[in-house]
Amino acid sequence: MSRCAQPVEVDNRFAINMRKINSTNTKVKITFHHKHNSLTLQTEPSSSKGTSSKSGRLDRLKNLELRMNEARKLNHKEVVEEDRRNKLPTNFEQKRKRVEWEEEEEKKRKETEAKGEDYDRVKLLEIGADEAEKWARKKKQKNPDPGFSGYEAATRRQYDRLTKSLKPDMDNYNRQKDKLEEDFYATGNTLGLNQHKDSEESVDRMVTDLEKQIKKREKYSRRRTFDEDADIDYINERNMKFNKKLERFYGTYTAEIKQNLERGTAV
Repeated sequence: MSRCAQPVEVDNRFAINMRKINSTNTKVKITFHHKHNSLTLQTEPSSSKGTSSKSGRLDRLKNLELRMNEARKLNHKEVVEEDRRNKLPTNFEQKRKRVEWEEEEEKKRKETEAKGEDYDRVKLLEIGADEAEKWARKKKQKNPDPGFSGYEAATRRQYDRLTKSLKPDMDNYNRQKDKLEEDFYATGNTLGLNQHKDSEESVDRMVTDLEKQIKKREKYSRRRTFDEDADIDYINERNMKFNKKLERFYGTYTAEIKQNLERGTAV
């Protein structure tokens, strides 16, 4: 029998030391002494493996820190952008798109006029029948004609129409703003009699616009959309207009009387 086959007693201290060694990933060299019938443990720390695992953990930690810093920067950038959007007017995007569309239309118009062509005719050639019908229907719904409901409403409609077609002179506006400085914005004590003087070009533009309104009013006759479901209670066009005027002012009071007459229950 070989000597190595002899039984060797191992105490608890040996087992405890082996567990500690295994937990630290340390190389172990075991030597058996025949003379003393004992074991000798020689440990060699695995420096390469321990160093590599430590460097790997440091690299992962560094990557996590970089990702955290990047996330922090992106979060701050998004917060600043959200605050900027919240401070903008509610219809800012619609106005911006409208201005961009107008600039593009003006650019195309100038290019077409430079070629000696009519931009409106060229634009109509590019619009399909379905798109033109949709545009006309949308325009009709957007600007319905309710007819004459009162002088106040008519004046308001005319004011809105004229201001919409007004083209402001931004150069003159900025010059006056730089010249008047703080007095440019009116206060409760501002009279404004001597601070502003209209230029001759502005006066001529106003006169031209007024003459245009007069000529348009003379030959203007807008056809009202005929309502097929409306009651026919007139004998001619003049009587129809008179009945509509009566309906606007007294319709709420005469509705019950008209219903009784139609049912034949009027007293």
